[in-house]
Amino acid sequence: MDVRAPRTACLLVTLGATFALAAAWYFQLVVGLAPCPLCLTQRIPYYVAVPVALAVAVLISRGYDRAPRFGLGLLALLMLGNAGVAIYHAGVEWQFWQGPTTCSGTAPMAVGDIMSALKTAHVPRCDEAAWRLFGISMAGWNALIALSLAGIAALGAIPARRAR
Repeated sequence: MDVRAPRTACLLVTLGATFALAAAWYFQLVVGLAPCPLCLTQRIPYYVAVPVALAVAVLISRGYDRAPRFGLGLLALLMLGNAGVAIYHAGVEWQFWQGPTTCSGTAPMAVGDIMSALKTAHVPRCDEAAWRLFGISMAGWNALIALSLAGIAALGAIPARRAR
């Protein structure tokens, strides 16, 4: 399987994004780990990547050449952006930097805000990793997956060198 082949790259991005979403939903619905706001943000690029990658694969099967390369480049940028958010989230979990005040508990609350906050649903904290495997949190694993998918998409976008 040639990863540099645009069609293969599209299918691998589709499978990788689908796997990442399935894992996120599994941890949420089966394991019971509620996603924090940053976790939910990290899902959005995968929701976009699946149909885009499938559409690009259809364009490839219909003989288009430039549009699929543009689509794969777009997928690579999308996954790089997702990796950036995931790295940011992992850094918040490791306390390397401060996270958003909406989910890391860093902003002081006024008395009126405390009462209204007690009435609303619990927002999971972004600065506490709910699960780790080999010391890497879900945000860290997401960064690795997104970087891998960005690399695959970028390789698929690069035109193959023609033999002379």
